[in-house]
Amino acid sequence: MRRVLPRQPRRRSFVMENYVLFTESTCDLTPELVQEMDIQVLPMTFTVDGQSYRNFPDNREMSPKTFYDKLRSGSMSTTSQVAISDYEAAFTPYLEQGMDILYLAFSSGLSGTYQASKVAIEELLEKFPGRKIISIDSLQASMGEGLFVYTVAELRKNGATLDEAAAFASENVQRFCAWFTVNDLMFLKRGGRLSGAAAVAGTLLGIKPVLHVDPEGHLIAMEKVRGRRASLDALVKHFANSADKNYSEMTVFVSHGDCLEDCQYVVDKIKEYGVKRVCIGDIGPVIGAHSGPGTVALFFLGGPR
Repeated sequence: MRRVLPRQPRRRSFVMENYVLFTESTCDLTPELVQEMDIQVLPMTFTVDGQSYRNFPDNREMSPKTFYDKLRSGSMSTTSQVAISDYEAAFTPYLEQGMDILYLAFSSGLSGTYQASKVAIEELLEKFPGRKIISIDSLQASMGEGLFVYTVAELRKNGATLDEAAAFASENVQRFCAWFTVNDLMFLKRGGRLSGAAAVAGTLLGIKPVLHVDPEGHLIAMEKVRGRRASLDALVKHFANSADKNYSEMTVFVSHGDCLEDCQYVVDKIKEYGVKRVCIGDIGPVIGAHSGPGTVALFFLGGPR
């Protein structure tokens, strides 16, 4: 399959913004947010029915709807991390222009992507000794990673240097909170996060797990509730308990696995707090392969995870 890389850097004169912000498609940022914040997104690979696809923000190779329909019909999906050669191919044109790079990576608790980036960066710095490349582990997934990237991109838009943006990211990574609930327990079973017996029993009893991303970037089940609506309310409860209280200045992200109505229910509840901005996005195929259709996830800045 032909490899397609992110868009090449445009020729421009820059004064304050002399570095590029990179992440990968597990951030699940919408094309509008990617463009708004001028973020470079490395596509990750997923495989369905023996065919491999690249996951771009604009879903050019497969839409989330098609992907989740395939999962519902019994198809299985596997995923692959970004290769070292992909980092080199994507970063090199910017380094050749004399630009530095800040890369915010998918959680090392869920993937080897971050470690692969470190290897690629070490090799690239030997070729470009005058440049600076910083890789930071987001310890997040889906739009939790996206919110992390978006927040750092806002700092860059406001004039933060590479070192300032990287320092903020490193010092505040634990303030980014994530809460999930899934609708189909069998996907947690396949991922090894739930036993087969527990998945079957939970399905029969209508039990829905509520999970969060822990300080090491792992997805951990925190509680069990009975019924879908109760699980959505639990996400909002955790927001109320641990979010920063400056709601009028807060941006919150909510992503979903082809269940917009349930996602909108959570969004409407969050808006009741007077949150400045709430952004909705799809849980893309790379994350969705492990969480399944019907997943709803809530991301915000708050207290310790």
